[in-house]
Amino acid sequence: MPPFNPEGGSPGLPADFLIAQDGRIVASKSEYMHSISGPSMRCFILRRNIRLIESDRRDQRLLQAKRESTAGCASTTARVGQIDILSVTDMSARIVTGLSLVMCGVALVSAVGAANPAKPSINLMRVPNSGIQPQIVEKDGIVHLLYFTGDPKGGDLNYVESRDYGKTFSKPIRVNSESGTAMATGNIRGGQMAIGADGRVHVAWIGSSLAQPRAASNSAPVLYARMADTKDHFEASHHVNDASWGADGASIAADSKDDVFVFWHAQPPGGRNEAERRLWIARSTNGGKSFAGERVAYSEPTGVCGCCGTRAFADADDTVYTLFRAATQVIHRDMYLLTSMDRGMIFHGVDIARWNVGACVMSSASLIQSGKDVLAAWESEKQVYFGRVDHATHQLGGVTAAPDSGTNRKYPAIATNNNGQTLFVWTENMAWAKGGSVVWQLYDRSNHPEAVRGQTTGVPAWSLVAAFARRDGSFTIVY
Repeated sequence: MPPFNPEGGSPGLPADFLIAQDGRIVASKSEYMHSISGPSMRCFILRRNIRLIESDRRDQRLLQAKRESTAGCASTTARVGQIDILSVTDMSARIVTGLSLVMCGVALVSAVGAANPAKPSINLMRVPNSGIQPQIVEKDGIVHLLYFTGDPKGGDLNYVESRDYGKTFSKPIRVNSESGTAMATGNIRGGQMAIGADGRVHVAWIGSSLAQPRAASNSAPVLYARMADTKDHFEASHHVNDASWGADGASIAADSKDDVFVFWHAQPPGGRNEAERRLWIARSTNGGKSFAGERVAYSEPTGVCGCCGTRAFADADDTVYTLFRAATQVIHRDMYLLTSMDRGMIFHGVDIARWNVGACVMSSASLIQSGKDVLAAWESEKQVYFGRVDHATHQLGGVTAAPDSGTNRKYPAIATNNNGQTLFVWTENMAWAKGGSVVWQLYDRSNHPEAVRGQTTGVPAWSLVAAFARRDGSFTIVY
């Protein structure tokens, strides 16, 4: 096993990096604490901001806990941190805050102490296969993951599942039947996913310029596909919009009664600006085999922010919720929460967050189950918030803002564990065609912040973040 080069340095790289003799970048020199010489290796104890950059797939073995590699370091590892790194194909550079690791030679050990329900571990995971825009649904112990690969202007949606909470994933299945008919530019135009009756996967997205047939005015179609009965492929994708045009922000929900609801916002025939845009719905009552014609979901003249996302969700009681951003008189871009208790026939709306701005803010939102209630998360004035929707009254309460201040907070995601703790995740410093950081904060069941918080760089351009809870109460962030 080759020793480290503590002096670091390599052509084209900052001199502050520790590198192994085979040329792989291992960690920042300024972040190592001390070293202990062994008979055949040198061991480094690293704390805080540890950077690991893998040169190829062979280095995945460095992410596995190998106790035999740490024999010479046993006396120095008195306590380990509460964050570990999962091994996923094609993971790339990452920084993990608040972590203690042991580096022996070139073997990286991911060391995690016994599970602590009061302080759950936070695991970081890159989207498989260099993908972006992760969408996650965890149901009945299965983690369903949807992500985008390829040219952001015209690529593919891929589906995988994990039955061991993210340790391994199934072979990717392409969702769109025609290659290149999904898109990722703008962050909010990629796919969204729902799990319906009998665990069937349903996906909706905005078609790329390659998607045919086109919608009205030669605009993008809203596409839908569902998992086949054999669960080894998706049935042929097809469009659900006709007369509406200029569609954006597709979302989807599915209930236990085999209803599937596809939402998007678009102009009505003759529509001219964002103030005239409407939120639309196409509804299936047979598990996605067929859809009724499109119709306006919410009749109030709120307008819709033209390049903002929507989020739909059907809760455990089959109540259907939708979050969307209005554009009333073009400048009033408030967030609305819609609720339907009659299987998507009639929606009642409430303005939950005001924001006056005369520009498209390209925002997204999240909705998840939390006990009997629903948690909602959204963005407003470059800050992110979440709140609890009561399952009986369907009223939003307990609204909580992300702590302190940050730069351009966007794309919130939430996850909740069996202990009632909520992990709130969002991005910072992202912009058009620009990546940024993922930030997280843990809250107790009363929405009080706990001493579990962190951030890391590496969110790719056009991407989002997602999170899910494991059965032991720990969380995984996917970015």
